[in-house]
Amino acid sequence: MNMVEFCPKCGSIMIPKNVGGKRVLVCTRCGFIKEVSSGGYVFSTRITHSEKEKIIVLEPGKMPRTLPKIKGVTCPKCGNDEAYYWMIQTRRADEPATTFYKCTKCGHVWREYE
Repeated sequence: MNMVEFCPKCGSIMIPKNVGGKRVLVCTRCGFIKEVSSGGYVFSTRITHSEKEKIIVLEPGKMPRTLPKIKGVTCPKCGNDEAYYWMIQTRRADEPATTFYKCTKCGHVWREYE
């Protein structure tokens, strides 16, 4: 199985694409196209998530006991200076995680991007 294929015209790397319902390899530099069968090549698929998988629900009064609290962050809704917090990688892996806060007084949830 070939892992990488190079263009016979210019020597640049070729990437797999679907063009007109066919699987092909396309040169990133000169645009040369080579038709291929799926045998021997692995064509990646994009992972998709349902809306339910994208949503985090934290019900009032039912905060998990494992979430830490932090003082010194001000709730934009009520001005309280204490909140629960957690971090989630919402963007690419080479970018910092997003910090979410939930006010201990009013329950307002907000986020901060690092």
